[in-house]
Amino acid sequence: MTQPTDQRFPIIAMLVAVASFGAMDAFLKLLAAHYPPLQIAALRGWSSLPLITLWVAMSGGFGQLLRVRWGLHLLRGVLGVLMLASFSYALISLPLTEAYALFFIAPLLITALSVPVLGEQVGWRRWLTIAIGILGVVWVLRPSGEGMVSWAGLAVLLAALGYAVSSLIVRVLGRTDSTQSMVFWVMAMLSVFATAAALPHWVSIDAAHLPWLLGLAITGALGQWGVTEAFRRGEASIIAPLEYTALGWGLILDWFIWQVAAEARTLYGALVVAACGIYLIYREQQLKSADRTPDQDAASN
Repeated sequence: MTQPTDQRFPIIAMLVAVASFGAMDAFLKLLAAHYPPLQIAALRGWSSLPLITLWVAMSGGFGQLLRVRWGLHLLRGVLGVLMLASFSYALISLPLTEAYALFFIAPLLITALSVPVLGEQVGWRRWLTIAIGILGVVWVLRPSGEGMVSWAGLAVLLAALGYAVSSLIVRVLGRTDSTQSMVFWVMAMLSVFATAAALPHWVSIDAAHLPWLLGLAITGALGQWGVTEAFRRGEASIIAPLEYTALGWGLILDWFIWQVAAEARTLYGALVVAACGIYLIYREQQLKSADRTPDQDAASN
């Protein structure tokens, strides 16, 4: 009988990753007030690339970066620009808490898109969960009653869609390419593509903002390391739900940096979407444990 692995380190690593990404998003929001969204995406890439390059050198070397599926990596690079530029644009006007509440739809989109993209089976329970999660997002989109949608809200949803598609590509790439190559190339292509798109409207970097860029580099790299180690060593059913602790960091950072408190509507919607995401993770692990065939899955889940 196989002994259960110790989950303490993966749990700590994931909590560190979520906290680091929360701090990274705070730096993104600070920078978004001074620079165009595409430039923010480029700065995010270039600031973390040296640390990621060092990680690759220390964990397998650079040879692994060439044995990859280039077409899918290129697509991930384009999606990375779309995702970060959209999210940075949204942070100009949205609090972190509200942005996170909307971005929480990403796991639901991953499940929904796995049907046409990967040919996976999704039964009525999970489709119902996705529908409830979408209602939660609609609730968040009307935080002030001034209208159902805003450009910032739509930008977060676009970022979530980009993240979901990129995650599905990772599932495919994971069959042949190393984790190091996936992390390196998405960041390298993000840096190059975003810089090329941002050049016509590039704003000179203010020396006063260099500490923010350093913080962006450190928190981004630390978050990437934490999430990689968490999912490499831990069980997905335990690790994945910890992503939703980002809501707590959003609340804390919004209050202490910008003195903004989340509205009740935003919190209720976020909790609905998070609960749906956690259920989907639980259901997927339950079905894997049952070792059912696709036909059985479609009939019962």
